[in-house]
Amino acid sequence: MEDVQHTGHSNKGATSPSFVSFMGPLFFLVGLFFINFLSRIILSPLMPTMEKDLKIGHDQAGSLFFFVSLGYCFGMLTSGFISSRLMHRRTIILSSFAVGGALLSISFCDDLWGIRVGLLIMGMAAGFYLPSGIETLTKLVPPWHLGRALAIHELAPNLGFIIAPILVEVLLKWGSWQRVLTLTGLISLSMGSIFLLWGKGGKFSGEAPNLKILRNIVKEPSFWVLVFFFSLGVGSTAGVYLILPLYLVAEKGMDQTLANTLLALSRIGILATIFLTGWVTDRLGVKNTLKAVFLTSGLATAMIGIVSGSWLVWLIFLQPLLAAYFFPAGFVALTKIKSPHLKKVAVSLTVPTGYFIGGGVVTAGLGVLGEAGLFSVGFIIFGSLLFIGGLLTKYLALSDDEK
Repeated sequence: MEDVQHTGHSNKGATSPSFVSFMGPLFFLVGLFFINFLSRIILSPLMPTMEKDLKIGHDQAGSLFFFVSLGYCFGMLTSGFISSRLMHRRTIILSSFAVGGALLSISFCDDLWGIRVGLLIMGMAAGFYLPSGIETLTKLVPPWHLGRALAIHELAPNLGFIIAPILVEVLLKWGSWQRVLTLTGLISLSMGSIFLLWGKGGKFSGEAPNLKILRNIVKEPSFWVLVFFFSLGVGSTAGVYLILPLYLVAEKGMDQTLANTLLALSRIGILATIFLTGWVTDRLGVKNTLKAVFLTSGLATAMIGIVSGSWLVWLIFLQPLLAAYFFPAGFVALTKIKSPHLKKVAVSLTVPTGYFIGGGVVTAGLGVLGEAGLFSVGFIIFGSLLFIGGLLTKYLALSDDEK
């Protein structure tokens, strides 16, 4: 079953293939996306160990996340140039092999700048996957099955959040942080090889970005409003997740195994609320949902920097549940933005920029404040920014002018 151009819903009928028939090719992509995402967040539960072993400060530890996010942003923005020449299939394979190779190189490096360069390359290679993976999926699966296929594909990052801390704790009992990266790199290489031999789809070219349009887009205020909101949304989810184990161990004196266990368990609840988040967005509307998310998650994030003991444990579970409601509303906002020029490229520009700021700059900033003895203050400041974002949602210009 190779690429099929699905031209519409008219082909749906009694003789159309069932969703089960697409599960094999779909799970190839889910597996690739899972290891792609795992590679980008595996540093989070490893960071307390890496910080001690490399004898680095919180600011230098936070900078490692910055380089991953910088590379990921650049990779997503330039992925169109790669897929337009290599086709989507080869771009996916290149991504898996390059991610694996970069992780193996980092595992043999004990120089901080060498690790940073390796993480930059790894992040860039990881950024090549998502645009090509989504395009490949949309051609493999007919429109009437696409919603379920995308929902299953999006399980990969949520499972990554849960499995990463557990995997680290298990592997650290038998080896160093370098061996954890080595194993992750080998899995990425293996998944790329499996897709090369047996994977389906992606045998068509991507489209290179139009640089003239990009120059016009960055001049539009609406673009920067969206970037601001996505930076807050990503920061409240991925940004907090990445730095939280280091904060709990270094600032709160929590045992690393306990911190990573809580981190994994706190993300399980998100799997149960995935469909609820979309329903809430439909019921409340985009602006009201974003406002509620930023106000409540902002308060919860700030409280992480204030409380201790059992209250902190409760907030570790509550904060990600509140923040998870951002993405359905955020992506709907991208489709409803008033600017017709921005609407065409809103996802391809806003999402990587938001991930760079929210997952890189925010995390690095928290690390810098942590090194200055202000780790708790960092969470309070970022929580306050989220709260302010909730108050500013009324200025978001949407095409339907919804209240």
